[in-house]
Amino acid sequence: MKIKQILVALFFSGLLVSCVNDKKEEAADKKDGTFNHVVEQFADIRVLRYQIPGFDELTLKEKKLVYYITQAGLAGRDIMWDQNYRHNLEIRRALENVNANFTGDKNTDNFKAFKTYLKRVWFSNGIHHHYSNAKIKPDFSRDYFVNTLLKNSNTRLSADATDVIFNDKDDKKVNKKKGVDNILASAINFYGPDVTDKEVADFYAKAYKGPKGMPIEAGLNSKLVRENGKLVEKVWKSGGMYGSAIDEIIGWLEKAKGVAENEKQAKALGLLIEYYKTGSLDVWDQYCIAWVTSTEGNIDWINGFIEVYNDPKGYRGSYETIVEIKDFDMSRKMAVLSENAQWFEDNSPLQEEHKKKNVVGVTYKTINVAGEAGDASPSTPIGVNLPNNNWIRQKHGSKSVSLGNIVGAYNNAGGTGRLKEFAHDQEEIDLEIAYGKVADKLHTALHEVVGHASGVINDGVGQPKETLQNYASTMEEGRADLVGLYYLMDPKMQELGLTDDWEKLGKAAYDGYIRNGLMTQLIRINLGDDIEEDHMVNRQWVSAWAFEQGAKDNVIEKVTRDGKTYFKINDYDKLREIFGRLLREAQRIKSEGDFEAAKALVEGYGVKVDQAIHKEVLDRNKQFTAAPYSGFVNPVLEPVVDADGNITNITVNQPKDFEEQMTFYAKNYSFLKPKQ
Repeated sequence: MKIKQILVALFFSGLLVSCVNDKKEEAADKKDGTFNHVVEQFADIRVLRYQIPGFDELTLKEKKLVYYITQAGLAGRDIMWDQNYRHNLEIRRALENVNANFTGDKNTDNFKAFKTYLKRVWFSNGIHHHYSNAKIKPDFSRDYFVNTLLKNSNTRLSADATDVIFNDKDDKKVNKKKGVDNILASAINFYGPDVTDKEVADFYAKAYKGPKGMPIEAGLNSKLVRENGKLVEKVWKSGGMYGSAIDEIIGWLEKAKGVAENEKQAKALGLLIEYYKTGSLDVWDQYCIAWVTSTEGNIDWINGFIEVYNDPKGYRGSYETIVEIKDFDMSRKMAVLSENAQWFEDNSPLQEEHKKKNVVGVTYKTINVAGEAGDASPSTPIGVNLPNNNWIRQKHGSKSVSLGNIVGAYNNAGGTGRLKEFAHDQEEIDLEIAYGKVADKLHTALHEVVGHASGVINDGVGQPKETLQNYASTMEEGRADLVGLYYLMDPKMQELGLTDDWEKLGKAAYDGYIRNGLMTQLIRINLGDDIEEDHMVNRQWVSAWAFEQGAKDNVIEKVTRDGKTYFKINDYDKLREIFGRLLREAQRIKSEGDFEAAKALVEGYGVKVDQAIHKEVLDRNKQFTAAPYSGFVNPVLEPVVDADGNITNITVNQPKDFEEQMTFYAKNYSFLKPKQ
C-alpha cells in the first residue's frame, strides 16, 4: 500500500488547462548556496528535485548496490507506459521525435501548446492524467499535429494512435464508477479490449489461488486476453510479455546481488530474479517473505508489479521501483511505533474478534529515496507499507517506510497562502504551522505501520478484492487513515516522545484532515465531476460521515463568513469518538466482506461533490499560481571508472530540467517495442 502526498503544495484552480507561464529554474543550487527544490511548472504540474542525504557516507560497495538497483528500476520504465495504455509507447516516441527533429517555427502558440502536452504526457507516463485518469486533451488541432508537426519532423504515427489523441475513445484510464462495466470502460492495458467485468470475475473464481491458507496474488503479473475464444494470461516475465525489458532488469539485479550487504539481502534478490525469470506467483510470495524479513543493512528497495490501484478489479500490479537509503535519525525516532504496535491494536476501538492477537514483525523506517521509476515516478508516494498479500503480512509482518527526503522537498517548496485562505481562524493557522508537519509525518507512519497491519479477516471470508471488489482500495486506505486519526489525539503520542503536546498535535491533524477532505482537495477535480481517485474518495467519505454523525452536537460546524465557507471543529474529543466508531465499522466491513455496506459508505459519502462548495473553492483558489500536483525529477547516479573499467565511485548529479531527464531516459532506457 502507498500513501500519496496530499496536503503539501496545494493547489491551483485551472485544472487540465495550460499555464501561460512555463517556469524553469536552470540550476539546482541557488546563488545563496541553498538547494533549489523547484525545477519548473506547466499546466497543473510542478516538478521538483530532491537530494539524497547520507549518500556520501555510504561505502563504495553500498553505492554500487544503490546504483545497480536504480538501473534495474529504470530498465523497466517502458513497462509502466505500456501498462497504462496500449498506444502510449507509440505516441510517446512520436512526440519525442517531433520534439527532437521539428524544423518549423518553435515560437508559435501551437508549438508551445505541443511542448506542454508532451510534458504532461511524460509526467503521467501516458496520455491519461496521472491522478484524475481522464485523457489529457491537447491545446492544438489534429491538423496542426499531422500536417505541421509530424510532416516537418519526419515522424510516423499510426492512424489509430493519432486519432485517439484527439477523439473521445478510451477517455478514462481507470473507471470504477458503479453502473458501468468497469473493465470495458477502462483504457488500462491490463485486459484485452473485449474482456468484460463478469468474465474477469468468473476467470478468477476458478483460477489457481495458491496453497491453502497462503493465497497468491492471482493475476498480479499478467495481462488477461482472449485467444482462440478462451481467456488466457500473458505473463510478464523473461521470455514472455515485456521480456526484453525484464531481461535488462534481471541483468542489473544480478549485479546488485553480487554486492548485497548480507546473506538475507542476497537471498531476496535471488528470489526476485527467479520471479522475473519464471513469472511464478508462488516464487513472488517466497520473495516477499525473504524481503520483509530482511531487515538489516542500510539499503533497501521496492521492485516489481506492486500496487493494484490501476486495475478496476484490483488484480494486476503496476510496475514500480523505489531505491531506499536508511535515514538513521528519523528511523530511530519512529521505531517506537513499531515497538508499540501491539498496544495500538489492543487499545483500538475494533470489535474484539477483529483485533489481531499478535502483531508480527511490523517495522517502520524513515528512508531517503535514491531513485524511482514506473508507478512511483515522476509522481511519488510519501509512504509505503508492503507486502500487500494479507497472509504474509499477518504471519511474517510488513515493512513501512516514510520517504523522508521526498516529504522534505515538498515542505521546502511549499507556502502558507492557501492555509490562510481556507483555515477558519488564526488559532487553526497557528496550530498547523506549529504542528502540521509533524502531524502529517505521524499520520503517515500510523497509517502505514499500525493501520495497514491492523485487524483480521474472519475465517472463510475471501480477500477484499474479491469481497469488496471495486471498493476494496478506498476502503482499505480509509481504514488505515482512521487508525492514524484515532491515535493522533492520544496521550500515548506524547508518552512515546513523538510530540511535546499530544492535544495540539491532534487538533492540528483533525483540522487539516477535515479541511482537506471536505474542501481543499476539490481543487484537484473539474467542476461537476465526481471524485474517483481512491485516496480522495476515502478522505471525503471519512470526513463527510464524521460531519454528518456530529451534526446533532455540532461537533464540526459549517461556518459562512464574508461569503466564504469554513469548517470549524468545536469538539475534538467527540470527533475522535466518531473516528473510532467509523474505524470499527470499516474494519467490520473488511473482516466480514460486507460489499453492500462498503458500497453504501463509499457511494453515499465519498463520490458525489457538493457543487456549491466546489465552485466556491475553485473561485477562492484562483489567486494562487502554484500547481495542484507535484512530482520529481530523479538525481542521476553516474559511475566513475578507472583505466581498467572498475567503478571507483558513484556521483550524484541533478538534471537541469524535466525535459533533459525525460530525453535522457528515452535514449537510454527504451527496451520495449510499441504495442506489446
